[in-house]
Amino acid sequence: MAKTYKMTIAGCERELPLCEVDEHLDIAAFIMFGDVEITEKAAAELLKVSPEHDICITAEAKGIPLCYEMARQGCGQYIIARKGVKVYMPDPISVNVQSITTLSRQTLYLGSDDAEAMKGKRVLIVDDVISTGESLKALEALVSKAGGEIVGKVAVLAEGDAANRDDIIFLEKLPVFPK
Repeated sequence: MAKTYKMTIAGCERELPLCEVDEHLDIAAFIMFGDVEITEKAAAELLKVSPEHDICITAEAKGIPLCYEMARQGCGQYIIARKGVKVYMPDPISVNVQSITTLSRQTLYLGSDDAEAMKGKRVLIVDDVISTGESLKALEALVSKAGGEIVGKVAVLAEGDAANRDDIIFLEKLPVFPK
């Protein structure tokens, strides 16, 4: 079996390394960190198909470059749901999440200042890859707790069965690789 999976994303050809999830499944790892070209182009393409929004939100960490770039090219404001409480986060709210790429259960946090920034606003949830949808559920719960109005959920790639969802917007399908 090949050790990489070649695909074109937002006009950029990339070879994604295959990584073992368990003895039955490999996934192709899409990492935007350090890839300015694909971050800029994917953000531009997603903005063309995204609903009107006032603010973007993503979970720490892999979605940060995309969320930043979408905000820079579009609405001008973004929020990061953090994996831990920071000293500068007043009265944090939280939700639990279990992602396919994370071995243990995690908690996502928002400070009350970020929650207040979303209250009554049109919020676009942004991620690099949607797979099981667990990170998405956690972000939806945080936005709801904060009083924001979710207007859309976007990602560069929809992995496996996520590509069959009708409630997300994505650029390309990413297969999974059963063994």
